[in-house]
Parts: sequence; C-alpha cells; structure tokens
Amino acid sequence: MGFFLLLFIILCLFVSIRLFLYRTTLVYRLKKWGHWVEDRVHVHQSLKVPELDENNQENIFYRKVYTYLTSLPIEDSDNTNLISGNKPNGVVLRLDDNQTVLDTFLGSRVSWTNRVEDCKKTFVLKMKKKDKRRILQSYIQHIYRAAEDVESRGSKELKLYMNTTSLVDNNRRWSSVRLTHPATFETIAMDSDLKKKVKSDLDSFLKSKQYYHRLGRVWKRSYLLYGPSGTGKSSFIAAMAKYLSYDVYEIDLTKVVDDSDLKKLLLQTTRKSLIVVEDLDRFLTSNSTSTAVRLTLTGVLNFMDGLLNSCCGDEKLMIFTVNSKDKIDSSILRPGRIDVHIYFPMCTFNSFKTLANNCLGIKEHKLFPQVEEILQTGSTISPAEMSELMISNRGSPGRALKSVITALQINGEARMSSSTVEDTSSPAESSNVFVMDGNCSVPVVKEIQKLYGLLRMKSSKKIGPSDQDSGSVERSR
Repeated sequence: MGFFLLLFIILCLFVSIRLFLYRTTLVYRLKKWGHWVEDRVHVHQSLKVPELDENNQENIFYRKVYTYLTSLPIEDSDNTNLISGNKPNGVVLRLDDNQTVLDTFLGSRVSWTNRVEDCKKTFVLKMKKKDKRRILQSYIQHIYRAAEDVESRGSKELKLYMNTTSLVDNNRRWSSVRLTHPATFETIAMDSDLKKKVKSDLDSFLKSKQYYHRLGRVWKRSYLLYGPSGTGKSSFIAAMAKYLSYDVYEIDLTKVVDDSDLKKLLLQTTRKSLIVVEDLDRFLTSNSTSTAVRLTLTGVLNFMDGLLNSCCGDEKLMIFTVNSKDKIDSSILRPGRIDVHIYFPMCTFNSFKTLANNCLGIKEHKLFPQVEEILQTGSTISPAEMSELMISNRGSPGRALKSVITALQINGEARMSSSTVEDTSSPAESSNVFVMDGNCSVPVVKEIQKLYGLLRMKSSKKIGPSDQDSGSVERSR
C-alpha cells in the first residue's frame, strides 16, 4: 500500500512539473504572439543612426548607441553573440549583421537592428509612433548617459585604427582592431618625476575645454617623442591611450597618396583620440624615390594646426615620433604645433631599475652597483634590448644581470674603439629639465644647461640614482 502511495505522489509531482513547464512555455508563446499582434495593430516609426555622416565622418551618436547596446544585460537578449570583454572573464553582447535586440524604456518597448547594406552600417531604432513624442528625447539622453557611464568606468573597448590603401566601408579609409597593448604608466621605464609631469599635463588638458574655447583655439595638444629606436616611444603612446581611455589612430605615411589624402584621413578621426604619426623625420627627409615624397612640408603643417583641425572634433592629442629633432624643420617644432617635447634616451640606471623590477621582480641586487658604474662610463643599450636580456634569463636574476653587464661592456668597448660614433645626447636630454616659461630666451636656457652639465661631471660621485633621468620634457605655452 505504501509503495503505491509513493508511486502516486511521484506521478503527481511529474505531472505538476510538466504542467508548470508547459505553462511557462505557453506564457512565453502568448507573450510573443501578443507582441506580434501589437506590432501589426500599432503604427511604428523607424529612425536610422548611420555610422558615418554626409561628410563621411564618424557619427558620434552611432558610437554611443554601440556602447549602450553592448552594455545591455545578456539575459534580456535573444540570439546574440557573446564576445570576450576587456575585464577578466568578462563577456559582452554583440549583434550580427541585420540582427535585432529589444529594449524597454518608460514602459515602452523598442527594438534596435544592426543593419548593413552595401557596406554601410546603420542602427535602426523602431518604436510605436504614439510613444515617439513621449520617450524619444528622454531615451536619447538615457543612451548618452549610459554610454558615458560605461566609458567613465574604464570599461570602454579601446581601438587601434590603421589607414588602408583602398576604400573600406563606404569611402572610409580606416580599419580597426582592439587595442590590447599591456603598457601603462606604471610599467614603462621612465623617471617617476617625469611620469608625474606628463600625467599632470594630461589631466590639465582634460579640464581645459572652456579655457581653449575662450582663447579661440582648437581643444587639442601635440606631443613630440624623440630618441633612438627601442627606447619605449610606442609603449608610452599605449600608456597614454589607456590613461585617457582614448582610441588611437595610427597614420602610416607610406599609404598616404598626397596632402589632400592626409586631410581626408584627419576628417575621419573622432574626438577623444590620439592621432599618431611615427618616424616623421624619415618621411620629411626621404629621397625622390619614396612614396612619401608626395607629402609636402606645407601639407604636414596644415595637418598639424590648420583649419581642418577644427572640423573633425576637438579633445584630441596629436603625437609625432622622430629619432632626432635635428632633421626636423624648425617650423614644425614651434609652440602651437608642438606643445610638449619628450626625449627618450638609451637606458639609464633609473630605467634599468624599473626594468629589473618589472622583468625580474627585484628592487635590489649585489650586481646593481656594477651596472651603475658601467652606465656612468657612458656605455648603454636600449631599454628594449635590456628588457629582452632580462626576459630571456628571468629564471635566474643573477644570470640576467650578468648578461646585461656583458652587453654593456661589449657596447662600451665598441663605442671606445669607434671614432665616428655620433653622440646623440646633450645636457638638456640627459637631465630632468621641465621648461615652464615659453618666454625664456634660448641662449639663457642653454647656458644654464651647460653649467648644470659641468656641475654634474664634478659631483658625479655625490649624485644619487634619483638624479639620473630617463627623459626630458620641454613644455611651451
């Protein structure tokens, strides 16, 4: 008797579960049918948000909508792609071409469709016509606030844009990938005081919109990064992008046809971005067989501070890298075109200690004094070469430091034996000089720098590691 009672109870539970599941499914189906009928009964209106405007410049609102849609809860969406996000184990929503996602605002149901036709990308917003007047303006403000909140939390997906040789996506010359470079201001080998000054300059720039506009100037700032190859200029650019949460537009001048083409590329960049031109000196001094010879000095100057800069959105940083300033025309270096000069030297003892901490996890070692002594003799290698030596021998800090010492000794011997080696450093480039007043006369500054260099030579034994710099900044206002 008890067995049959237990069997009956189990059967009742099974039937109840099936009915519950059927009811849940039925409710879902009825809801879907209700939405279908509602869509047929009510008059709807569609609003398009194209990626590019009539001038083929990026539509800022399109970017905001994209950020907003990718931030929607995954559980509220059907048939969407799940893509790895910026955060560890983070997953975000992505729409396929011509795929739709639903959203609700103030009790009204709306839909977004990611439409792609003839390589033209457009988000299509569909809502009931009777709700348009009631919710549209508030909904647009809601999207802006939500997108800006996502970006302010540092979860914005940074992109690296590269110019192409052919047209892409409706006359757009930029293609993009995720910017995943791991460099930050904490990891780059640079003097701590210099980092603070750079951060302070960037923070001041971010807060200066009203000030720039009151002066009648475009809200932008230009940096010149100069020094030998392998000294960390590219890593510094990545660190700046992460610090500001800005996208990077890297212009390859070999793919630029002429001055007009360079202007078109600038027009298709967006606000809150870093415009990067690397190895500018190589192209301005190229021979007649180079493809870059079609770029003129006037074209480059107009690119840097011409009227076009005011037509492509403000809040930008323009960054130019060169190996040597001596090869750059003085008209390029004047204040207004270049606001901040940062020198990236070969490895100093300060940068060596930063690399040792990053690559080997050590802050002190018995071989540190020997490395410092060799560096004081003038022998040095690039930070990139030094970090490679440490990474290759990271299992044994002692062996890694010995390999660094050997490389320094070899370079020192080669330097001594060669009589034609060019000394690329100067007192201004081997000391931590931050010129605050752009009205200072150049001769006075040079004399001070020479005197400072003589004092350093006489008191080199008394100077601590903190006095050796990994760079210099010249700031003009």
